[in-house]
Amino acid sequence: MQRWRGLEDIPQDWGRSVVTIGSYDGVHRGHQLIIRHAVDRARELGVPAVVVTFDPHPSEVVRPGSHPPLIAPHHRRAELMTELGVDAVLILPFTTEFSKLSPAEFVGKVLVDKLHAKAVVEGPNFRFGHRAAGTVDFLAEQGKIYDFEVEVVELYVSGEAGGGEPFSSTLTRRLIAEGEVEGAAEILGRPHQVEGVVVSGARRGRELGFPTANVETLPHTAIPADGVYAGWLHAQGEAMPAAISVGTNPQFDGTERTVEAYAIDRVDLDLYGLHVAVDFLTFVRGQAKFDSLEALMEQMAADVRRCKELVAAAERP
Repeated sequence: MQRWRGLEDIPQDWGRSVVTIGSYDGVHRGHQLIIRHAVDRARELGVPAVVVTFDPHPSEVVRPGSHPPLIAPHHRRAELMTELGVDAVLILPFTTEFSKLSPAEFVGKVLVDKLHAKAVVEGPNFRFGHRAAGTVDFLAEQGKIYDFEVEVVELYVSGEAGGGEPFSSTLTRRLIAEGEVEGAAEILGRPHQVEGVVVSGARRGRELGFPTANVETLPHTAIPADGVYAGWLHAQGEAMPAAISVGTNPQFDGTERTVEAYAIDRVDLDLYGLHVAVDFLTFVRGQAKFDSLEALMEQMAADVRRCKELVAAAERP
């Protein structure tokens, strides 16, 4: 896959392509319908499939301080899109100046002049341009002028998650924030994942017999509610069953919220300074403060046993 950051990165000899545009945070199952359709259409036309997305999230520029928690960073989205068959991802820096482009200017500068769109695939509620004034109907009108097709894909998908609400990034973020990671996984089609570099912590886990990787997560990461979760720790090319703790460590009057993962039965790991990822499979229990250190250690042992059972019963990622 080719990855471009800004219009200037697009090769000058780039030919026609099928394009889809959106934030696509999480690349959830609704997004996958649109992206797969774009890829299929590109194969039919014999041209590449391109996804156009933005950084930072447009809301942060339009309403500073409103950046939503991110389900997946851009490089992770690109990996997921590669699996769907996408040929190139264009990440457009979303600046104040860029936000002022009219829908017609956006079509001209991005779709026509640079990507030479042969077809554009979007969901029915797609909006673009200054003040989100552009619609799929306007896009179709522009397509008649500039010789590209516009295809609208219904991305309505629902299931048990959220009580039957249509799958969306907003619903996914809400479920993650509530600790409903199984519901989030239903929407995403995979466990929710956070990643970052392993940094030095208080090392209490090691002292208690459960050495954990203290993961310094990426900015704006959507982190599940405080508590203990079963899941996997991805490090050095290996997916290891893990007991994961999210919270402030109230037993020791902590104030900083952390994500810590114990690779079950692995006390030999040295992961400091490495970039790792954590998959959240199942919520086990909420954060709690215990009457004694012994009670905490007993609960931690029980948590690890329960996490081991849950992970063993699940499909390894």
